Amino acid sequence: MWSAVSLSLLLLGGIAAYSAGALAMAAHGVALAWLLIGAPLLYCAVVFSIMAVYFAVAWLYRVERPPHAQIGVAATLRLVGNEYRALMGSAWRTIFYKFLLRDPAPAPAHLPVLLLHGVLCNAGVWSHFARLLDARGVRPVYTISYGPPLASIDFFADQLARKIDGILSSTGASSIVVVAHSMGGLVALAYCRRYGAKKIRRLISLATPYHGSIHATCFPGVCLTELRPRSDWLQRLHRRSFPMPPISSIWSWHDSMVAPQTSCKLKGAQNIALTGVGHNAILADRGAVSRAVALICAEQAQAEYAASQPALTSGSPASVAQKPSARV
Repeated sequence: MWSAVSLSLLLLGGIAAYSAGALAMAAHGVALAWLLIGAPLLYCAVVFSIMAVYFAVAWLYRVERPPHAQIGVAATLRLVGNEYRALMGSAWRTIFYKFLLRDPAPAPAHLPVLLLHGVLCNAGVWSHFARLLDARGVRPVYTISYGPPLASIDFFADQLARKIDGILSSTGASSIVVVAHSMGGLVALAYCRRYGAKKIRRLISLATPYHGSIHATCFPGVCLTELRPRSDWLQRLHRRSFPMPPISSIWSWHDSMVAPQTSCKLKGAQNIALTGVGHNAILADRGAVSRAVALICAEQAQAEYAASQPALTSGSPASVAQKPSARV
């Protein structure tokens, strides 16, 4: 809600400012048609400028890429174009997220899926990804929009705890699969540190800066301060071990909002590297989505198989047969 309201007010302010300027220019004889065309062009230019700054910072603080991760001019243009397309629609997805995504009605499920968004946005970023999951038969899928946007990651983890308990209550499941984008992966780890990991069967992260990103130094806010490389919060997170579920980190050598890009690699996790994919475009990237779907389907198949097996008691022949035999 906070992100949608804040962005709506920002856009309304921009529209009001542009309208005032347009009226003044119209009074001086500028054709109305040019003023109407100028509004969307200005929006496109602003988005492109913001993206250009992100890419510039990511390039300046980039990590050295191995030979297999080098890309040419055509792939670079696709990288920029896909990221620009993702950013162009992000404002509208954020504002209208409640119309784009709705949690399913309560119903039994073996292994629900929960999508966690990143910083300064809400569940709307998942609209395309959620449709792809539904098209591949991945259900049920839930989302969460935590906030306020600049609160601490631990505060978001408390909201996540309530969401997980609500999902388990409405489905009868004992655990869930979490798919997280960007900061969402750190929210999931903060949850595990505070509440344990038994309710998360697997964490699949997309472009999560587990060791921070230099981009976070460009903005104020508690969570962004925590996202800065070598922040006190990150050092506390990694200083001591705590229960974690199996983690698959899907990341890109060309991430446009995580620098250095290898910050997405997490020790002990299954680290899956992509090339030529930007930070926001990863949510619609065919390679990233196919890998995430495969991981989710594998976990759901195992959960369904386990649920189909008859319960074993300690005195039953089947349970006795599974015990290791004593050596003589």
